[in-house]
Amino acid sequence: MVMHKIRAASYLRRTISEPYSSRRLSTVMNQIPESKLYPNGGMHESLINDSSKMIPEADGPIYTAYTDWLGVKDLMASKLNVLLIFCPLGLIAASRWGALYTFWFNFIALIPLAAILGQSTEELALHTGDLIGGLLNATFGNAVEMILTIQSLREGLLTVVQGTLLGSILSNLLLVLGMSFLAGGLFHHIQTFNRQGASCSTSMLMLACLAFILPTTLRDAHPEDTGTVLEVSRFTAVLVGFTYFLYLFFQLYTHLNLFKQEQREDAASLMAESVDGVAVEDVVGDDWPTMSWPTCVLLLLTSTVLVALQSEALVSSIEGVCASGRLSKSFIGIILLPIVGNAAEHATAVTVAIKNKPDLVMGVAVGSSTQIAMFMVPFAVIAGWVMDVPMTLAFDNIAVVVLVISILITIGVVQDGESNWLEGAMLMVAYAIIAGVYWFNADE
Repeated sequence: MVMHKIRAASYLRRTISEPYSSRRLSTVMNQIPESKLYPNGGMHESLINDSSKMIPEADGPIYTAYTDWLGVKDLMASKLNVLLIFCPLGLIAASRWGALYTFWFNFIALIPLAAILGQSTEELALHTGDLIGGLLNATFGNAVEMILTIQSLREGLLTVVQGTLLGSILSNLLLVLGMSFLAGGLFHHIQTFNRQGASCSTSMLMLACLAFILPTTLRDAHPEDTGTVLEVSRFTAVLVGFTYFLYLFFQLYTHLNLFKQEQREDAASLMAESVDGVAVEDVVGDDWPTMSWPTCVLLLLTSTVLVALQSEALVSSIEGVCASGRLSKSFIGIILLPIVGNAAEHATAVTVAIKNKPDLVMGVAVGSSTQIAMFMVPFAVIAGWVMDVPMTLAFDNIAVVVLVISILITIGVVQDGESNWLEGAMLMVAYAIIAGVYWFNADE
């Protein structure tokens, strides 16, 4: 099952990735009975039974059309992909069935497409090193948000753009982290994670808050001087985006040891447990890609094109949905659209929390929030600059207050390096309060 496979991109997102070397893989494989090395259902059994079609070497496996087919089959086996039926329905609705059907059909269609896009990005990242993989994950890992941002900018829906980006940060910090802490706490009582990695990510989030607060304050102080706010926003966006790449370089290259210490401890314990009979899918099963890189690229391009088509139809229907009085732009942007790009990732976070991998949870939740705040928000401003759209960092006052308080709550929860179910419940209640505010406040 796809959601149970912990891929390397999840490690890269929290930048404590250390793919096992061939020597370490050989050591683990020699210690564990052969019958326990391939727990991933029919795909790996097929690879064992037909070893001539995929020959393991010291530097990794050799891929054939057959092994690529098995990899694609495994990727498409997710029950979530049943929702792909809404892809053609969404495109048909855009021309025949009105704004409401168009919005919801394309909304549902984007959920499995985002999952496929993310998984193909993770597979491609496995073919590269840590640094290139991190860059791939920073770009194509947010492809859905990028496409929605560009489509919304083209339609002039700046409120939706800002709301979607803010909502992605909030849903990861409060909803995803809260659900994961709740699930992990119920199954494991207390979970511990890397405090250094969490502290680094939350510090970057506070820097992002500074980048949002100052243009917002400047706009309120001089509401008539829109040109200055725009210039400050673009200048700040360039600096924040540059800082994010410094952040990647820091975590993936110069200070990798700072972030991988606890992963080594987890890996050692997993190896010991595996020898005693525990499944080893998280140790050796996911370090090699299941598809060749040309197949990964083809999947990536295909899913990107489909996401672009569905996103265009969805964004074009937003005005009609809002005009009907059913939903506000703020609620659509802050609460609904973030679900599209993050639903599969949310399920992954809860799954790994139940499997007692809190560091992976922090990577998916806090790491993804940092990625949105430090990379995607500057991208939106710069994209608006290129398209001659006045996209700024001056957010709605309520949005800025909500963001700052949410980050402070998250810092208070993660600063001790431990989590429990009560902290998860607190984060989820905070998110529910915010959702209620935007549901009842229909002002744009």
